[in-house]
Amino acid sequence: MSGNRIQHAHRLKLIDFWGIKLGENIFEVGCGQGDTTEALAHTVGEKGSVYGIDIASPDYGGPETLGQARERITRSPLGSRIKMHFNFDLLSNTTGFDPGQFDCAVLSHCLWYMSSYDELTNLLTAAREYCKKLCIAEWDPNITLPTQLPHYNAATIQAICESISPSNSTNIRTMFYPADIQKAVTESGWIIQQSLCIYSEDMQDGTWEAAMVRDIFKDRIDNIQTMPPKLQALLSSQTCELSKATDIKPMSAFCLVAD
Repeated sequence: MSGNRIQHAHRLKLIDFWGIKLGENIFEVGCGQGDTTEALAHTVGEKGSVYGIDIASPDYGGPETLGQARERITRSPLGSRIKMHFNFDLLSNTTGFDPGQFDCAVLSHCLWYMSSYDELTNLLTAAREYCKKLCIAEWDPNITLPTQLPHYNAATIQAICESISPSNSTNIRTMFYPADIQKAVTESGWIIQQSLCIYSEDMQDGTWEAAMVRDIFKDRIDNIQTMPPKLQALLSSQTCELSKATDIKPMSAFCLVAD
């Protein structure tokens, strides 16, 4: 199965659990390169719509930037039911959305990109004004298989480095556990209806994160002057260990639905 088909198959599992319906209008926060956006547009059909936003700029990401992904998607058969806007800050007061405009807010594998717990709760609070339902999916650090450890370690290394020396270019900036997500959802006024962990064995994200940390983070760790030496040594050792990993599986995705 190709990379795109693997990613889309995982997103369709999430959408099935969330209960997204034909004809719904979806508001997607953190749409990125649009993997979930396309799956949502396929699900809601011609009478539905997906409005995706991301705070990142169009030139962010690789090997395909956000802007390149938007251009590709808008030219596709699904393009007429999709809008994607970048450099979009939901916490500004100039969104122009109407109360209850969207059937559902979707945050799919974007929570770890956020700078803090406060940013997460503020976004969830803002989404309540425009959306009737909330759907979330994010990796679950509570690993159950040894082969998930490289994905977990790669994510942890990034989160620790980002907490000490923010770069605004790291894939993972704040690692939230399921309990953190549930607390943020509740504190922002939503009522959780159900939750589930979904495991998609073929997803390549663990391999991608491990390779990125292995190739880039050794130098970054060495250059963070404010990092305690013992922590620096530990993270360097963990980074070197990622080079030895051969069979890497992704963490499961923690998913919930709230209204």
